[in-house]
Amino acid sequence: MLVRPRVKPEHSGYRAKDGTVRLGSVVYGIGVEIEDPDGWVWTLVDAMDGTRTVPELAELVCGAHPQVSVADAAGAVAALYEAGHLEDADAPAPDLTAREQERYSRGVPLLRWLDRTPRRSAWQMQEDLRRSRVLLVGLGGTGGYAAQALVASGVGHLRCVDPDTVGLSNLNRQPLYRERDIGRSKAEAAEEDLRALNSDVEVTCERRLVEGPGDVADLLGSGAEPYDLLLMCADEPPEVRRWTNQACLESGTRWVDGGYRGPVTTAGVYVPGTGGCWECVRTSEINRRDLGLAPGQDPAVASPRRPWNPVTAVTAGMSGLLVAHAAITLLTGAPPLEPGVMFGINLGALDDPVLLRSPRQPDCPACGTGAGPAVDAGAIARQRPDDRTTG
Repeated sequence: MLVRPRVKPEHSGYRAKDGTVRLGSVVYGIGVEIEDPDGWVWTLVDAMDGTRTVPELAELVCGAHPQVSVADAAGAVAALYEAGHLEDADAPAPDLTAREQERYSRGVPLLRWLDRTPRRSAWQMQEDLRRSRVLLVGLGGTGGYAAQALVASGVGHLRCVDPDTVGLSNLNRQPLYRERDIGRSKAEAAEEDLRALNSDVEVTCERRLVEGPGDVADLLGSGAEPYDLLLMCADEPPEVRRWTNQACLESGTRWVDGGYRGPVTTAGVYVPGTGGCWECVRTSEINRRDLGLAPGQDPAVASPRRPWNPVTAVTAGMSGLLVAHAAITLLTGAPPLEPGVMFGINLGALDDPVLLRSPRQPDCPACGTGAGPAVDAGAIARQRPDDRTTG
């Protein structure tokens, strides 16, 4: 219940020349236009500065516009709150230290801007991040940028897993490592870097190889408490995303993956029971492609693998930050994100963004009707599990 409502600073409104009231800083997906032929909506919006209660606001509007009822004015306040444009000036102080409030004082306003969920204070989202537990597999380029972003943003606990050591060729796109780290375990070097970035976050890193779906399930079940989210940022073995999909479906764990294929950087978001799983989205991606292949021709010829994938700090960084954005979205609800989606950017053609959604497919071998506990890869596996790279 709002006590003293105010328009979020980032949603600060104005009255356009056509008389409509505009909120949300005219950002697509957030901004709204409200018809206001009689001017009373603007009177209400302009008065919501956090100094008045809802009854006081209704009285002010009715005094200036006698044709408006108290119920209409109060209803407009409720509608704007439900639409995510208001907060409460009387909301309780955040359950965060003064140090944490200063550290996150620039990030919380962005969450508030993106947020479309009715809540009294945007600091609730930062509190949600501090309570969160995230498992990240793969500390290469994608995983390194994602880990840094999440630790800087204030996740409560981040556990990272990677089997490799640092090599010189890693340093063009893997931000957690320095020349002095060459030959060191990535897990050891990453833990040192991440802890130095934010001592308020609990960071643990482990040198470990994932060799099958049982390993993913074991990682998910090995924490003192369940993980809120898994981030799959590894690209080896090639089947690792299929294993992750299977383990997350069985445990009910939300997960995100990401990577790059040359100039195309992407992230995918999956929530068991809501929207398509990784298999559903991957099948939709394969089906929409028109590769022009001859009968029996290997799909790999259209996107051949090399011993290493062309990558810079830019493409690795973009994929990792897309993963971090998706993670923060799932953990806070800002902005709302429908799962069963892959999204990204094509640096070779900025007018060709990546956005692929898939509902849950009834015939999906992983999550469809009649799917068994193990994933039957079938023909999809023979068309290559994934052709994105994350390292």
